[in-house]
Amino acid sequence: MQTAQRKSLIMLRWMMVASLALPVALFLVAAYVSYGSTCEEADRDIRRSLDVVHEHAEKVFETIDRSLSEIDEIVRDLSDAEIKAREQALHGRLRQLSDTLPQMKSAWVFDVQGRPLVSSMIYPAPDMIFADRDYFSAHVTTNAGSFVGAALTPRPPDHGAAFFSVSRRRQSADGRFTGVIQASVLPDYFEHFYARIGRAPGSYFALRRFDGLVLARFPAAQRSAGPPPDDVPAAAADTEQLVTETSPIDGLERRVGYQRLAGFPVYVSAGLETATIRDRWLGTMGRHLIFGIPATALLVVFLAMARRRTERFYIEAARRLEAEDALRHGQRMEALGQLTGGVAHDFNNLLTVIRASADLLRRANLPEERRLRYIDAISDTVARASKLTSQLLAFARRQTLKPEVFDISRSVVTLRDMVKTLVGSRIEIVTSVPDEPCYVNADAGQFETALINMAVNARDAMAGQGQLVISVTAAPDLPTPAAPQERPPLGYVALAVQDTGIGIPQQQFSRIFEPFFTTKTIGQGTGLGLSQVFGFAKQSGGEIGVTSELGKGTTFTLYLPRVAPAEQPRGDAGGHAVPIGGRGMAVLVVEDNIDVGRSATEALAELGYLTTLVDNARDALEELIDGGSRFDVVFTDVVMPGMTGLELAEEIRRLELNIPIVLASGYSHVLAQQGTNGFELLRKPYSIEELSRVLHKVVPVPLHRAPPVAPSSEMR
Repeated sequence: MQTAQRKSLIMLRWMMVASLALPVALFLVAAYVSYGSTCEEADRDIRRSLDVVHEHAEKVFETIDRSLSEIDEIVRDLSDAEIKAREQALHGRLRQLSDTLPQMKSAWVFDVQGRPLVSSMIYPAPDMIFADRDYFSAHVTTNAGSFVGAALTPRPPDHGAAFFSVSRRRQSADGRFTGVIQASVLPDYFEHFYARIGRAPGSYFALRRFDGLVLARFPAAQRSAGPPPDDVPAAAADTEQLVTETSPIDGLERRVGYQRLAGFPVYVSAGLETATIRDRWLGTMGRHLIFGIPATALLVVFLAMARRRTERFYIEAARRLEAEDALRHGQRMEALGQLTGGVAHDFNNLLTVIRASADLLRRANLPEERRLRYIDAISDTVARASKLTSQLLAFARRQTLKPEVFDISRSVVTLRDMVKTLVGSRIEIVTSVPDEPCYVNADAGQFETALINMAVNARDAMAGQGQLVISVTAAPDLPTPAAPQERPPLGYVALAVQDTGIGIPQQQFSRIFEPFFTTKTIGQGTGLGLSQVFGFAKQSGGEIGVTSELGKGTTFTLYLPRVAPAEQPRGDAGGHAVPIGGRGMAVLVVEDNIDVGRSATEALAELGYLTTLVDNARDALEELIDGGSRFDVVFTDVVMPGMTGLELAEEIRRLELNIPIVLASGYSHVLAQQGTNGFELLRKPYSIEELSRVLHKVVPVPLHRAPPVAPSSEMR
């Protein structure tokens, strides 16, 4: 108890530590998961924004490209002189076209030297040469398609807004360069759009050429007359990706996605500052901490209070236990005294018969009839002692049962007279059995003992007067679903023993099957009867149920798995069968008790068996490995120091020595818990007749592999 108390206090202490460590660990895990979720959500936001700006930029550039195509269609068949001659009309058409497009600042048509022929902005076109501009020089030697130029500022005297160009080559029917058509696009148009959709903190948008040159950007950076510094590596221009980068323009780290515009050497980008993503994550975790910290603190306080209360409780409980321990000790001694007194009385009676018979057998000139009578008395007394030992083991629920197929109905009818004698003449016995047999596979002797114990318990409950009903019925299933085993194919057979006694209080139902528990006065019972019934039911794969009503009686119902009838019914061998001769069968006897081993080998030798005795399993394995063909069967005790008999049998099976094995045991907790694993079992004490029949059962035809040696036993 003190160990349990110390463990509980230690457990409470560890619970206090865990109440801190576990929330911290959970918080760290949640923080890790939350950070990943926040980053994934940020990536989704970036992709959505990227889709918006990509669609917007694509429509803007498609509109500009159509405008250039329209201008090209207007001036395609006109010479430079014709264009100059019609400059005023063409100026009006270009002006009308540029005014309808808010993103377009102006439209121009240049000749082969870079002089403007017509402009939507100025009439007449200025007499200047723009051949040094990138939007013109890119088309002189080759057809560059729709060329997107760098961000530029107007030349004096014009001081208008900055622009970047989208230009196209003019050429004759034979492919000669005849000039350039150019549209000036306002970066401010893109930046105002980015500002409208980028209201979330840390938003970022940009429009770039493939070489990384910035055309428009939000948040806007200070412009210079020349090309601004690259905002991303040029390698990213031809890909669609999501990367984390630090901008060389403002030095901020961002999570940025890129997407190319089809048909144009331009890509758009959208992103969020990593600081903004972290702020979102910290805000989420802060909301968790608002609730987590007070809850954890309360849990620690409650556990500390529970530990202090538990310590005080244990101190008080220890004082009570000191007083109760003396009472429990006296009760245990009383119960053990009742048990040992009854067992000692029965065993002394049995030993008296054995001792008297043995003394009489020593008398000289004893008549054969009396000698046989004394021998039978010893044999019968040994059988009764064996049965008493079996009952004691059943009380402890450790009996190794010997199941056989028998009809419960026939056993009840057979035991009716015995039960009537036990309960007395003032109790009316009513038996009810079905017409069809109800077969079970169980230990018949233990079943009879269980029935008698339930009948005696009913007699005591009725104070020797009333009605006792014993009925047998077929039950498809157990009345309670708490059975640990699977339902047998044929269901169950239910044996009900019903009395008209005083009944059992509901609060005692959980204790009635405990050993030594009894409501009877001292000297009237030890409380072992129902314990035997409970142990027998559990070991047989069944269950026992009880229903009771105070003042009206109690019904105990024993459920056993129902089986099909056996080919050979019970009772085909008598108790004093004639032993079977050995006829040269070689037996390896393994027994650590030398007296028991010698008595077995000598008895077998008298019947013509060839025996070899060893006192441990290791020596037996050496005998079998060195010359296993010399033996027809192994007869081994189960309980031995070192390797047990069951382990020896398993090792022989593993080595595939192909030799039958018979186990012998008076009691083994291993057999009681695990069974015999398919090996034949002979229970002690056994007779020579039983031993010879078991040996011939596992070796029905002697193989006569033993060498021609004398029948005397050898001892290793």
